Amino acid sequence: MTIPTSLARAARNAIETSPILKDPAALRARSRPQLRRYEVSALAANGDIVDSRHIAPALPLFENAFSAFTRGSMILTETGPIAVEDLLPGDQIITRDGTSETLMWKGSTQIVPGRPDAKGRYHPLVRIMADGFGVQLPMSDVLVGPAARLLKTPGHLRKLVGQSPLLTPVAEFIDGVSAIETAPPTAVQLFHICLRRHSVIRIGGLEFETYHPGINALRPVGPALRDAYLKLFPHISSAGDFGPQVHARAGDGEINALSA
Repeated sequence: MTIPTSLARAARNAIETSPILKDPAALRARSRPQLRRYEVSALAANGDIVDSRHIAPALPLFENAFSAFTRGSMILTETGPIAVEDLLPGDQIITRDGTSETLMWKGSTQIVPGRPDAKGRYHPLVRIMADGFGVQLPMSDVLVGPAARLLKTPGHLRKLVGQSPLLTPVAEFIDGVSAIETAPPTAVQLFHICLRRHSVIRIGGLEFETYHPGINALRPVGPALRDAYLKLFPHISSAGDFGPQVHARAGDGEINALSA
C-alpha cells in the first residue's frame, strides 16, 4: 500500500514539533517516521459490519487506540463473557452500571513489547496478579496492553483527586508485586473497543475504560494527521462524536483542574 507523502510528512512534523507527541527518544532520533498496520471493524449506519486495514503513523495518538487489551480478555456481553478477539460490532456490552451499550468499533494491531521502535519507545504489557488489588480483584491474572486505563486511583494521586474516581494508566500501578511489567520478545496482538458512549467495562473483576482519545488529544495535531486518525473510526465523522468522558483521566488535564 502506498503511503501518501503528506501523511508521512505530517507524522514527521508531529514528532518533531508537537510538545505532546515528543518524547526523549524522538528528540534524539531523526529517522523516518515508523508506520504501523491497524485493523478496524466498525458498525455502519445500515447495520453492516465494515472491516478495513490501515497503514498509519506509529505515534502514541494512534497506538493508544489499539493497544489496551490482549487476546483472551473476557468481556461481559448480554449473551455472556466473550473474548475480545471474538467480539463483533453490534454486540451488546455490559457496562459498569449494569446497562448495555452497543459495540461500535473494534481495533487491533500487533506490537513486539520487548523491542524498541524506531524512536526508542518500548510497549511493555502489564500483568495484574490474582488478588493483587483485593480479594478476587482480579479473580485471576489479567494481562493488558500499555494503553489500558483502570478506574482506580493510585495512592500517589489521591491527594489531588480525593475520593473522585479516576481513569489511570495501568503503568501507574506497577509495583513488582501486585502489578508487574512484562515485555515478550515476540509479536502480541492487542485490541481496543469503542461503545456508543464512553464507558467502563469489567475484565476479570477489574474496571477498564473503553476507548476515548481524551479531551485534549487532537488539539496539537495538524489537519493531515487528524484526517488520518479519524479515518480509523468510520462510525464517526468528527472528534466530537466520541462524546463526553465518563470519568476524569490522569494525564488529560482534569487532575490539574480538580486540584486548582
